[in-house]
Order: sequence, then C-alpha cells, then structure tokens
Amino acid sequence: MAREIRLSEMKPGMKGYIVSLAEGSDLRRRLEDLGFVAGMAVDCVERSPLGNPSAYRVCDTVIALRSQDADVVTVRTAV
Repeated sequence: MAREIRLSEMKPGMKGYIVSLAEGSDLRRRLEDLGFVAGMAVDCVERSPLGNPSAYRVCDTVIALRSQDADVVTVRTAV
C-alpha cells in the first residue's frame, strides 16, 4: 500500500517517487533544476546526527536538503 509523505519525513533507506512540489514556493524552481520533478525516484541516503540536513539521492546524485526545504516535496512511498 502506497502513502504520500513529505520528503523530510523519509528515513534513511526509504525509497519513493516524487509526486509534486508545493505551488508558489520560492524554492520550487531550484529543486526542479536539481532533479526533484514529478515521477523521479528518490531515496533517503542519510541524516545528520541532529537530523538536519538529510541527504537524498535523485537522478544518480546525492543532494543535502534542510528539513524546511524538503517539506516542499511530496513523495509516494511503498509501505
């Protein structure tokens, strides 16, 4: 059963697909340029010891995002 969560809620080892990015976000264009677009596979690689930032793999690239930035992305995960 699939469920939708924010990217920031993913734990290391979780995999999913990007569903959408929040409308009107100033960060939307930048994230799209980095490969965070609907339909792309994404997985949480690692979290820093304090949980912020976290590293995500998208388009064969690992990108670190702060939790507030990762909140812009909605992901569908298999549970």
